Order: sequence, then C-alpha cells, then structure tokens
Amino acid sequence: MAAGEAGDRLLIVDDEADVTLLLSRYFSSQGFRVTTACDGHEMRRALAAQPVDLVLLDLGLPDEDGFAITRYLREQWRGPVVIVTGRGEAVDRIVGLELGADDYVTKPFDLRELLARVRSVLRRSRATGNPVSQAPNRLAFDRYVLDVQSHTLVDSEQNPVELTGGEFVLLRTLVEHPNQVMTRDQLMNHVHGREAGPFDRAIDVQVGRLRRKIEPDPSRPRLIKSVRGTGYLFTPTVRRP
Repeated sequence: MAAGEAGDRLLIVDDEADVTLLLSRYFSSQGFRVTTACDGHEMRRALAAQPVDLVLLDLGLPDEDGFAITRYLREQWRGPVVIVTGRGEAVDRIVGLELGADDYVTKPFDLRELLARVRSVLRRSRATGNPVSQAPNRLAFDRYVLDVQSHTLVDSEQNPVELTGGEFVLLRTLVEHPNQVMTRDQLMNHVHGREAGPFDRAIDVQVGRLRRKIEPDPSRPRLIKSVRGTGYLFTPTVRRP
C-alpha cells in the first residue's frame, strides 16, 4: 500500500491561502489527513495538538524565517520535513538541506512529482529493511552500532547519535556497502529515489552533515572518504553483533 493511502497525517505550513487550499485538496484526495498552518506559531500549536507524519514547509512565512523553523523542527520534532518554496537559488537549497530538511521542492511544482517526493520521504523515514531472517538488525562499525529496525545509532558508551531520516538512510546505505565506492547517483537513488542532476549537491550536503556527527575530525574524514569525481567510500570494517 502506497504511503498516504493509510491516512498519513500531513501538516502544510504556508501563508498563501491559494497554495494551502490546492495542496490540502490534492493530498486529501490521495488519502492523507491534512492539517494546515499559516505561520510558525500555528505550526507549533498543530504539532502539539496531534501526531504529524510529515511537514510541508514554505520558507517565506510572515512571522519567522523559514530556515529558523527548519532548525526548530530538526532539533525539537525530528520528523521528516519537505521544504516547498519559491526560493529556488542554489544557496537556499543547500542551506535548507544543511539544516536537516529531507527534500527541497521549488514553486511552481507539479503536484504528482510533489506527491511522489512526499511518499518517498515517508518510505525512507520508516524503512526497516529486509526481514530479520534475511538481514541483521544491528550493524557495528568503528565505535558505533546502527540498528536498522529501531532507526538508532549509538556509540560505544551507548550514547545516542541523533540522525535525520535522510541521514539514517544514507549511513545505512554506506554501512551496507563497506569498502565499495558508491557514486552520487547510487546514493541519490537510495536516499532520495532519484538520480543526481549535474549541479545537484544534495548528497554532498548530507555527507557533510553526517561526517560532523560521526567523524572524530570532520575536516579530515577517515570513515567516509571522498572519491574525487565519483562519490564516496565507507572504509570501516562492518561487524554483525
């Protein structure tokens, strides 16, 4: 059953009434339960009132900078966030992804493509991988243990490492392919369900965020190494405890 058909709850945060109405009607027709908010205050109230599976966030809100809201969601809520905005500059896209957004869509958008991206993000946020009988739930590397069922990463002292949905899928993809060069297109397909465009730096941004969380020295990475002109190589030995 496709994501959305089981009644996933979507929170649309946008101050443009016509856009909100369009998105609300469309996603409702696709099986989502939709709640709307016109600014950051209403968004926080909606999140406190009921569970939300995914937030569609516009950056140009009247009361608060959209990037500040993205940072708040990543720090305080941690569910999947898809930015939907008229700000299409590359620097805005990079900043949004750096702050933890799971995807970035510019207006005007195709409703069917936006639906596909939302479903892809929802699938990634819930991915539990292959059945237990076919694949291990826990993968250990360096001083970390990645649990693919509970979506957790802990260090050797059992301290949790907070990961976004996209970061978890990226790390799991790398851990499952140790000592194997993964191209940007391969990683993009795993993480975002599409190939990277010629100027698409989404994977590089996410790798940079991930390095800051697991590398002893992110400026001189030893776990996730860059392969010039190709992609990335995950170097640690992976154990199955």
